[in-house]
Amino acid sequence: MGIVKISEGMHEHLRVASDALSRSINAQAEHWMRIGMLAELHPNLDHSDLCRLLVRAELAGGLDLHQLCNLTPDSPSLQLAAASGAGK
Repeated sequence: MGIVKISEGMHEHLRVASDALSRSINAQAEHWMRIGMLAELHPNLDHSDLCRLLVRAELAGGLDLHQLCNLTPDSPSLQLAAASGAGK
């Protein structure tokens, strides 16, 4: 565990979002960081696809950065995420 310094404004945004979504401020910050990390690793996926990846990762034992970095566009996990979002 470490300390991350953020601006007062971002802390206020975290406080509001965490209250609205019934999460702790730390849990909300971690959620946003996970979504951001996945968005940078997989810019072709939208938010709902990224959330599906997080759920699948949790069901498989937790978020593993090595596994997420090794996913390729033809990876079954990404194909499932893309297919499930195709009917939007």
